Amino acid sequence: MSSDGKVSVWRQPKQVWAVAFACVVAFMGIGLVDPILPAIADSLQASPVQTELLFTSYLLVTGLAMLVTSWISSRIGAKATLLTGLALIVVFALLCALSGSVDAIIGFRAGWGLGNALFISTALATIVGAASGGSGAAIVLYEAALGLGIAIGPLLGGILGEISWRGPFFGVVVLMAIAFVAVLVLLRGPGEKRTPVRLSAPFTALRRPALAFLAVTALFYNIGFFVLLAFSPFPLGFGALGIGLTFFGWGVALAITSVWVAPLLVRRFRRTSVMLVVLPLLALDLLAAAVFVEIAAALVVAIVVGGLLLGIMNTVLTESVMEATDLPRSVASSAYSAVRFLGGAAAPPIAALLWHAFGAPVPYVFAAASVLIATATLAIGRRALRHVDAIEADATDEAAAVLVGDAA
Repeated sequence: MSSDGKVSVWRQPKQVWAVAFACVVAFMGIGLVDPILPAIADSLQASPVQTELLFTSYLLVTGLAMLVTSWISSRIGAKATLLTGLALIVVFALLCALSGSVDAIIGFRAGWGLGNALFISTALATIVGAASGGSGAAIVLYEAALGLGIAIGPLLGGILGEISWRGPFFGVVVLMAIAFVAVLVLLRGPGEKRTPVRLSAPFTALRRPALAFLAVTALFYNIGFFVLLAFSPFPLGFGALGIGLTFFGWGVALAITSVWVAPLLVRRFRRTSVMLVVLPLLALDLLAAAVFVEIAAALVVAIVVGGLLLGIMNTVLTESVMEATDLPRSVASSAYSAVRFLGGAAAPPIAALLWHAFGAPVPYVFAAASVLIATATLAIGRRALRHVDAIEADATDEAAAVLVGDAA
């Protein structure tokens, strides 16, 4: 409990911590291959476009599979869905580690994406349903796990990648196996009340104007996110450890703003107002990366500053989606995530193609333009998002107040 009697964000049931730990490991998988992209390209004689497809196959399957995860989890239960997802990640990460060609890794990363989809969409709904302190506190905890995973992933990838490009994949196998055991043992409680969800539920959900506008906003925003994450290792020109340290700083910046800064901003401003300020700032940061792409130190600064802005956007967007409709959270999360991951899937190979055709600055200009389209989409849809702004004080204000109390 905090000093004013409110439940602390950090005092949660064991099953919440088990899922949160598994989330950290799952999100490590996003940035884990980042530091080893140049090494994979060299070792397996692959082009940058081919190596960027390691992101594309993973994110494309993750996005498409999100459309059926709520249907699956509503029938077999959240715990079984989480465990199935974790098991698939273990299997396909091991196959990636044992692969001898980039095409094989691309295919196995697709299987990894299927496991990721089953896990991520169910994990968010599980944490929101089981956490103490309301949905705002639960989302802050989820975003903390996301930020920590995204920060540790590139660092671990860089350290293990110095030994071999296979090292990071073996690392995921071990950590995901631990996460599997943690969820298996600790995720216990009263029997789940399963309410079967129709297979068409995510498609129907996207007819809701509020959710549709947020999903399209996230699609174009994610293009900016993944150009910064997936393309930047190439113009940086660092080794695996240097890339890992750079994106560790990026991930730490993302974690700090997602957990502490975003809730404080939403206490004082409407959610849509926060996003309509942060998105143009992100576009400017991407343009700065384009201008200074030949100066490694300046590009590192742009990457870390981008992390600060991305952390705010991630938290505020997730909160908005969870509160935008009266739909079950698993359905809303699946529908929204399916669309946003498609943007992430398209960005890396497009960035690599633009790089080879027009030079290193152009992918960042493309990313900045995409973020501005996200800004315009949000501005156009703001009237449909009045409910998101109206309820802000009920959920996130409480979570932010608890966080401030904890910090004090």
